[in-house]
Amino acid sequence: MIRKKTVNKGALAGFIGAVAVLALVIILENTMGPNGQLFTVLKKGAVYTLVAVSMNLLNGFTGLFSLGQAGFMLLGAYTYAILTVPVAAKDTVYYLYGGSAVKFSLPDIFYGIFGSEGAGGMVALTLGVLLAIILGGLVAAIFAYLIGLPVLRLKSDYLAIATLGFAEIIRAIFQWQALGPVTNGANMITQIPIFSSFNIKLANGGTLYLSTAFPILIMMICLAIIVMLINSSYGRAFKAIREDEIAAEAMGINLPHHKMLSFCISSFFAGVGGALFAMYASNAQAMVYTSTMTYEILLIVVIGGIGSITGSVLATFLYVACSEWWLRGLDMGSFLGIQSGLFRNGFRMVVFSVVIMIVVLFFRRGIMGDREITDLFKKRPRKAAKEAVK
Repeated sequence: MIRKKTVNKGALAGFIGAVAVLALVIILENTMGPNGQLFTVLKKGAVYTLVAVSMNLLNGFTGLFSLGQAGFMLLGAYTYAILTVPVAAKDTVYYLYGGSAVKFSLPDIFYGIFGSEGAGGMVALTLGVLLAIILGGLVAAIFAYLIGLPVLRLKSDYLAIATLGFAEIIRAIFQWQALGPVTNGANMITQIPIFSSFNIKLANGGTLYLSTAFPILIMMICLAIIVMLINSSYGRAFKAIREDEIAAEAMGINLPHHKMLSFCISSFFAGVGGALFAMYASNAQAMVYTSTMTYEILLIVVIGGIGSITGSVLATFLYVACSEWWLRGLDMGSFLGIQSGLFRNGFRMVVFSVVIMIVVLFFRRGIMGDREITDLFKKRPRKAAKEAVK
């Protein structure tokens, strides 16, 4: 009973906090305007947070090492883009191939039901986009299942090799000219619904900006689902597998089943993250989803703490803010009012790399280790506190 009350209080506090953050983001965006660097960081940070947490679910909580995040993001991005390009724009987008092989668009289908203007148009757009995002995640999960069938019965090192190879192969396949009528070959798929598509035109001629709130809301919903999963019996099974596979199997845990479940769920949310990244970038293009992107996400997980969702969230926004905003001046000749010939294109990444090395050296287990933000507010037993003082 006490545990249930604690969980309910934690869930209520989390819900109130999420609503407060969303309200603050909407107020700031409509007060400051949507084009500030802050909102670029928040949008990209929301996307990367979801992908980093999906990787942490597999690497940190289940103990399986996967390097296929970029490949699953690519599947989600392309599924979303292919299904949301307006029918009227397909001939323009796929002009090299005489049009698209996919003759429908999910938003257009819902426009036919709810209309394309006013509140009905916004409902149709929202339903079409959400369905395409979910389908992007499902496609990624299906591919993960097919990869996992032969690989998950082996050691985790083989999973890393297999998923890394998969990511590179799928990137090459999606640029194959023979698939051009579907994937547009090596060209971008453009004219898709993006975050700014959810800005609402008001009757007085103004605009209610929701372009930053939308990805943050999707991220929060996904994180809530992942947290509930981790705190369930499945999550406890994942952690048992991470700690000791032999002991977990002796306790009656079906290792192949739970490994596959973790792998598919992780890939699903990576696919959702890929769909959101396509919205952030305003296009889908295979050459963007390289192994470098996977290593970037892995670095975020390590900096935040393997096995900590809070750590992944904090590390993601710090990483994106540093790389996309705070250190930008190092590439432009001036930083904090200091002029120097050292501050030239590329110097930002040199400094950024040094900062990351320092963080990794001094925080061996990451910023949060395997703790969550709720652990920081828990009272330590008096005996443990006295021993810590001694």
